[in-house]
Amino acid sequence: MQKPNLIYVFADQLRYSSCGYTGDAAAKTPCIDRFRRESFDLCNAVSGHPVCAPYRASLFTGKYTTSTGMVINEIRLNPGHHKHCFAHILNEGGYESAYIGKWHMWAAQLGNHYDPANSFVPPGPDRLGFDGYFAHYNFHHNYYGAAAYYHLDTPKKIYAKGYEPDVQTDMAIAQLERLSAAKKPFALFLSLGTPHDPWVHENVPGKYLELFNNIVFNLPKNYLPQNDPYADNWAKLNEKERRDLLSWIRVYYAMTANLDYNIGRLMDEIKRLKLYDNSIILFTSDHGELFGAHGRRAKNIFYEEAVRVPFLVRYNGVLEEGGASDVCLNTVDIMPTLLSMMDLPVPAESEGADLSGAIMRKPGAAAPGAAEPDGALMMGTGATAIFEDGYEWRAWRTKQYTYAQYLSDKSELLFDNKNDPYQIKNLANDPAFARLKTGLRKAMLAKMESIGDTFETCCWYEKNWTKDRIIERTAANDRE
Repeated sequence: MQKPNLIYVFADQLRYSSCGYTGDAAAKTPCIDRFRRESFDLCNAVSGHPVCAPYRASLFTGKYTTSTGMVINEIRLNPGHHKHCFAHILNEGGYESAYIGKWHMWAAQLGNHYDPANSFVPPGPDRLGFDGYFAHYNFHHNYYGAAAYYHLDTPKKIYAKGYEPDVQTDMAIAQLERLSAAKKPFALFLSLGTPHDPWVHENVPGKYLELFNNIVFNLPKNYLPQNDPYADNWAKLNEKERRDLLSWIRVYYAMTANLDYNIGRLMDEIKRLKLYDNSIILFTSDHGELFGAHGRRAKNIFYEEAVRVPFLVRYNGVLEEGGASDVCLNTVDIMPTLLSMMDLPVPAESEGADLSGAIMRKPGAAAPGAAEPDGALMMGTGATAIFEDGYEWRAWRTKQYTYAQYLSDKSELLFDNKNDPYQIKNLANDPAFARLKTGLRKAMLAKMESIGDTFETCCWYEKNWTKDRIIERTAANDRE
């Protein structure tokens, strides 16, 4: 039996609620919406740690942040602690693996993003098994000109000639042509940088902005005019930023429209190359964005706008075309689930759940709905990009509820996401929900205990795990 190819496409900061197929009338996402009709929708997918670097570390290791050590952005993952990553298993299974786009697990100097010492990942173990084509940068978020570049196997910067997402999609198409001509199966990961901020007009082609000239945008229904007291500096809004929110939202939707255009181009080429029916094709995002909801911008929080992401998978003949599942899919579950679907071994050190039996429809597979987890453990381990205490949280999200707790003052939150989708009413102190809250808390703590998460402060990791902003885990503190 021919092994399926894997084509994994993920956006940066695209939230579930900003797609047409999820009900957003303002969204211009016809290609993503079409792919939804032709794929399987995991509609309860969440980002287990809704920040760029922690998400990617969990995606490629199958481990929670408290085991990867990627507790903030701007530190470097130590590959010595992660010997069996996603691409390692693919390579051992006879696949050729390729990667295009933002990597975000290498930089070790906050703010010095464009220095090749921080943007270039040298060939070798730091690429976590991606030993083939690797067109990358650590991270940047300006998509034109001198700020938009990538590296291959040297520190030399190769500048994008045009709008970066368009160029990256061109590169992906070229690689698909090359890979499809070979005799071995392949896995291609495309990490697109949009619709991540800065949301300024100069950061998106004008023709996509024009699509929204007649659209009236409003502030979120759960917008708060004051900053969340638990927000770090990346999540706070000053007065000018609050005045700019509606303009930001317009650019965000324009970026998403361009993202949709590139998804459409990519899918058309996949079909032209006759890869559509013998590949696992996946579209998702690393996390979402709040735009003033709950008094916050950005991500790094348990609210739905930050954690809930689109997750569409096509696997012809195995996953129901046009079907859906509300199984609680977490970031750590992606690697084991996909490897199992590809009949490849799941590493023993993976902490995620193999959910393939809950969603697949093929002989020998469990019926859909089987072996489902009770919920998803989500975590925030500090400020977004510096070691700073006071912003740590854990949360447990089920199909209906989100329970969360802050470390700093042990305050609790409980939301009924079905009856209160904007999470406006905190039920944590409502006596009618006391038993439910206790049960959710116990489930969360049990999961934390199972992975050795003792709910430490952010700076604990700096003191115990890091040296020169590179993860250096000692035997005494090793939890693997």
